[in-house]
Amino acid sequence: MKPGIPKGTRDFGPKAVKKRNYIFNIIKGVFTKYGFDSIETPVMENLQTLTGKYGEEGDKLLFKVLNNGDYLAKADQQALEDKNSNKLTSSISKRGMRYDLTVPFARFVVMHQNDLAFPFKRFQIQPVWRADRPAKGRYQEFYQCDVDIIGSKSLTYEAELCFIYDEIFDALGLDVEIRINNRKILAGLAAFVGVEDKFQDMTVAIDKLDKIGPEKVILEMTERGIPKEAATTVLELIGQKDLEAFEKTLNTQELAMEGIAELKKVYKYLSTKTMKNTVVFDPCLARGLNYYTGAIFEVVGLNVNMGSLGGGGRYADLTSIFGLKDMSGVGVSLGAERIYDVMLEKELFPSDLDEGLDLLLIAMDEEAHDFGFSQLSQIRSAGIQAELYPDPTKMKKQMKYANARQAKFVAIIGSEELEKQQFTLKDMVTGNQQLVDIKALIDKLS
Repeated sequence: MKPGIPKGTRDFGPKAVKKRNYIFNIIKGVFTKYGFDSIETPVMENLQTLTGKYGEEGDKLLFKVLNNGDYLAKADQQALEDKNSNKLTSSISKRGMRYDLTVPFARFVVMHQNDLAFPFKRFQIQPVWRADRPAKGRYQEFYQCDVDIIGSKSLTYEAELCFIYDEIFDALGLDVEIRINNRKILAGLAAFVGVEDKFQDMTVAIDKLDKIGPEKVILEMTERGIPKEAATTVLELIGQKDLEAFEKTLNTQELAMEGIAELKKVYKYLSTKTMKNTVVFDPCLARGLNYYTGAIFEVVGLNVNMGSLGGGGRYADLTSIFGLKDMSGVGVSLGAERIYDVMLEKELFPSDLDEGLDLLLIAMDEEAHDFGFSQLSQIRSAGIQAELYPDPTKMKKQMKYANARQAKFVAIIGSEELEKQQFTLKDMVTGNQQLVDIKALIDKLS
């Protein structure tokens, strides 16, 4: 059998994992600094937990998990005969792979509400799955790094999330633009052009503006039942980048004015800190997911040919679908895969991440090998990354392995060294060698 992996997934070797951990550690450090605690949720959720939360586009991208055993035994026979896959799915699949970390988080909050202190601040770094068409920066399995606050309507948290984005991308060496909008403004816009009943259709189409362009967005809106005149007006209005201009245009729309007031307050909080990256109002930002109700965010890299590096927003009542009402939350996510790809392309990782083993012990015979093994624990206890070649074989073979592991030093143990209970320590960069005892070896490498 020819080995392979599913499309849209990747293997990561040791060097890649070091680079990815570098990203994760920076992100975790900032999250923790802002007072967030880590949680984890299962890879799978009940399918009913996931469906209907991401809009029609999102539901199509859910990975469904077949029921255990003979999954056709309880299948809807009529749906099977009719080849009606939508109707058949509910009878053969009760679980799905998580699409994001936000909906599982809402489910978690409801199930564990008696154990949590609200507002509850959590972060979560785990993989998610989407049956999307693989492309540059788009995978079917990828890590999300989520940070959320639930149980408060305070707009200080919107500002804090901008600060978090700013600090993380500054630490990673990436220049970004943090874009912000408010779904209430978009809802007011829909009412202004008379298509409030088509609000979700409008936002789903707008959300594709960067990908397909204005003409195709107008076409999609008309195909969704929005009059062409209204669709054209929507595109004209979101082309304005000035919040004051929106305030003048939509001053008769109460909901839009509420969204504008919220954004102004967020900007007031943002003014209390000097940021490395810029927060800009972007009326084209729609975030087509059903559960967003207030501020929405997106992060785009500057001078980078890649889609968004992060996004999120405020959700007023996501937990109510699981039975817990009036629990407003807000959160953002960072796309670890895209950040990794961009940093790799721009060579932004520290060079010392590629450093190899600190020390490889090389033994010339069985007795020397036993002595080397007896010294390993003491060497490692000093914080030195050390390894003993598993067999006392030819020197050439052992040195080849040392080079492959990028060992900084090798400690050679031959008959002379064994007699003196010492090592010939060789610097693999300079080639210098010296005879040392265990204490001198540890002092030098520590």
